[in-house]
Amino acid sequence: MRKEYALRWTFFVLGMLILALGAALTIEGELLGIGPWDVFHYGLFLNFGLTIGTWNIIIGFLLLSFASISKKKLPKIGAFLNMLLFGLFMDFFLWILPSIDSVIGAVFSFVMGVVLLGFGIGLYVAADLGSGPRDGIMIMIIEKTGWSLKWVRNGMEIFVLLLGWLLGGPVGVGTIIIAFFLGPIVGYSLPQCKKLLASLLVKNNIQNRAA
Repeated sequence: MRKEYALRWTFFVLGMLILALGAALTIEGELLGIGPWDVFHYGLFLNFGLTIGTWNIIIGFLLLSFASISKKKLPKIGAFLNMLLFGLFMDFFLWILPSIDSVIGAVFSFVMGVVLLGFGIGLYVAADLGSGPRDGIMIMIIEKTGWSLKWVRNGMEIFVLLLGWLLGGPVGVGTIIIAFFLGPIVGYSLPQCKKLLASLLVKNNIQNRAA
């Protein structure tokens, strides 16, 4: 059982690292625009200071608190760590990554970032240790209203995108690319990550029985 949890936590933390690196790369390639939630966090950073990662943590905490009060149930510990680790890792990568001034560099950074976002999400979701704050709010709205996942998710993305744009966050063709192409990447990466984790868990069980 301990090895199973160790494997799940390894997937979770590795997923957070890759996800944060992907987000940081898209932000470094901001000439093309960035994801809706990052537009919002970037806008808050421009207007009120702090860091993009810090705003990610603050907004995540508010969303988690709202979801917990509405559902009268504490979220899994993974949801708290998702909020905290993602913000910290993002700020770390934004600190160490070099600035990008060329269009070619921005395109490369952005494309790499989107791919890493998709695979990072696949890894951390496969661990099944708790969804992130945004996903928690999305699930809560779906449960309360009965609306479809597609409409709720798109509505949330459009709402925060508008807020971020009003705050001066970078919106561009890349924002649209993330909105339309991140889902298919996750659709591929998540089943693969689940298969890999299941395979490792089976091997772990066989080793435990043989021991």
